[in-house]
Amino acid sequence: MKKMLLGASLAALLTACGSNGDSGASSEIQIVGSSTVYPFTTAVAESFQRANPGVSVLVESTGTGGGMKLFCEGLGQDFPDMVNASRRMKTSEFESCQAAGVTEIVELAIGIDGLTLIHAAGDEELSLTSEQVYRALAANPYGKEQTATKWSDIDPSLPDAQILVYGPPPTSGTRDSFVELVMEVGCDNDAAWEGSDMDDDAKDVACTKMREDGAFVEAGENDNLLVQKVSGEPGALGILGYSFLDANADKVKAVALDGVTPNPESISSLEYPAARLLYVYAKKQHVAAKPALGDFIAAYKDAWQPGGLLSNRGLVALGDEQRAGSDATVDNMTVLDGSSL
Repeated sequence: MKKMLLGASLAALLTACGSNGDSGASSEIQIVGSSTVYPFTTAVAESFQRANPGVSVLVESTGTGGGMKLFCEGLGQDFPDMVNASRRMKTSEFESCQAAGVTEIVELAIGIDGLTLIHAAGDEELSLTSEQVYRALAANPYGKEQTATKWSDIDPSLPDAQILVYGPPPTSGTRDSFVELVMEVGCDNDAAWEGSDMDDDAKDVACTKMREDGAFVEAGENDNLLVQKVSGEPGALGILGYSFLDANADKVKAVALDGVTPNPESISSLEYPAARLLYVYAKKQHVAAKPALGDFIAAYKDAWQPGGLLSNRGLVALGDEQRAGSDATVDNMTVLDGSSL
């Protein structure tokens, strides 16, 4: 199927997907990707299915990286229609899509999320800087041997407690965002690098590689399970999106980062240093074959408005200008230009 569709005309695609609006293929929408975006897309899917009982929307949490791989493998009913992403599509992923015939991709920023560090609700309040987090979790901080076992080894003012942080695997967009927004920021310290003879590539590895000695534990793509682990283990920290913190405020609470506590105000203003955009991507080439897909995308647009369905699920609304851009992309089904990635 994949090889046949690479050079297929739209007519062939319609046949592959099922051009009859009553067919199972054209009334089933398949979505994969980010565990962070999963609850938002699931909320829209549930609402959409209630209004459109003849349509089935299947949402699977695979992680952003895994979802992008599936999304970019081809066109037709054997491949997802949309992918959730907790980071922007990478150039390499865009090129993979193009090579497989997925040439008309619609990129939608749906809202703003705060990448949060959490700890058990019963623990004492904790505030960390990006540099302290980097020093604690880097495999080789500033190119040196990692010797810290307790937070107090990083800074005497921090708790005399074992460093134990549960976080996402490498396939997760949340992991990518954490590295970019926290680890790399903490690594950017000229004084700490003074005297180092490492080349740029080696420095990049030192800035981004996480510990593998048990202080950082990959907890998989299930953020609800991560909340359970952290809430049941005093002193442990976790890394996940703000919506999961908001939904589990009775079990976990936020660690302030660089003096700022994540909340809707600090995230929407981008004052919180680990605020990030969340995305969904759709195949415009599938919309003609699946009219319900276009309707679902329009329903998603309604849901991300201030006061809409997703604001009640912990998603922080985009600013007016950015939201107008996403709204226009839906209205015009504007295709992503890869040069902007």
